[in-house]
Amino acid sequence: MPNHKSCLKRMRQNETRRVINKRYRTFLRHTIKTFSQIEDAEAAKNQFPGIISVIDIARKKGILHRNKAARLKSRLSKKTG
Repeated sequence: MPNHKSCLKRMRQNETRRVINKRYRTFLRHTIKTFSQIEDAEAAKNQFPGIISVIDIARKKGILHRNKAARLKSRLSKKTG
C-alpha cells in the first residue's frame, strides 16, 4: 500500500479509468459483433457510419490503437459492398 497522498489518488484515478475503459471496450465489441452479424447489405450500409463513429471515438480516447482502428474499419467496410 502506498504511503504518499499522490500515490493514493493515482490509484483511485486508475481504478476509475479502468472501469470506464472496460465499459467502453465491451460496448465497442458488442457493437462490432452485432454489425458483423447483419446479412442485408442495405441495412449494413445504413448502420456503417454509426459503427465508424464508435471506432473513431474509441481511437480518440486511446482505447484502440490507431492501426487496429484502421484495420477494423477496413474489414467492416467490405461488408457494405
